[in-house]
Amino acid sequence: MSDNKNVMIKAEGLSKYYGHFAAIEDVSFTIPRGQVAAFLGPNGAGKTTTMKILTGFLTPSKGKAIINGLDVAHDRIAAAEKIGYLPETGPLYPDMTPMGILKFFGEARGIGGGPLKARIDEVIHACGLEPVLFKPIGKVSHGFRQRVGLAQALLHEPEILILDEPTSGLDPNQIRHVRGMIANLAKTRTVLLSTHILQEVQAMASRIILINEGRIVFDDSFEKFEEVGPSLEETFCTMTTNSPMTTNTGASQPAGAPNK
Repeated sequence: MSDNKNVMIKAEGLSKYYGHFAAIEDVSFTIPRGQVAAFLGPNGAGKTTTMKILTGFLTPSKGKAIINGLDVAHDRIAAAEKIGYLPETGPLYPDMTPMGILKFFGEARGIGGGPLKARIDEVIHACGLEPVLFKPIGKVSHGFRQRVGLAQALLHEPEILILDEPTSGLDPNQIRHVRGMIANLAKTRTVLLSTHILQEVQAMASRIILINEGRIVFDDSFEKFEEVGPSLEETFCTMTTNSPMTTNTGASQPAGAPNK
């Protein structure tokens, strides 16, 4: 397909088994450059497992995870350089300060000197971390910890952002700030965003990928999702409580599909 050069994230038949239990099975989708895709599903549906495979933290039992043309299983470090990953529970050390954490992650990624200082200044401002820069992480609110996690994900200026519940625990003002920041970042990056908050999808994403019981049950535009039921909540509940049946009228949207 001629648009392959613009495919930034590709899940190709991903499955993950724990004994006889399938956490995910035959999960496939592609996300083109410049698109914001919302990855939805109830608790335990397989969102976090899929994201961990895409970012190289888990190895699939079957299938391939490909990031900007790189097979994550074979080129994990090179693929990781392309990704900014915010896990649901970030790797933040309670005795370190946000400044210390950003320096640590920057140096671990091979950034140093003036470039690292400039990037730290930029992400501090973007994420509004000034009030807590030198407080131990263990003594700041969950909302600020989320913002520190997002700052470290942005530090190396990645082309791809994979964000697992980025507004979890934030107050309404913080949520608005993070939504605006993600919307701005999406102008130049590809974003896969996991969330339970359907209003966030409406505010930020142009496409919905819905997973239930480890399988993709919907993959199409936000507008198509709206057409399925009388409300976003009704559609979500219908698709995640009935027997899985894939609704996929545009599973691999063409590269360059517009963002909302």
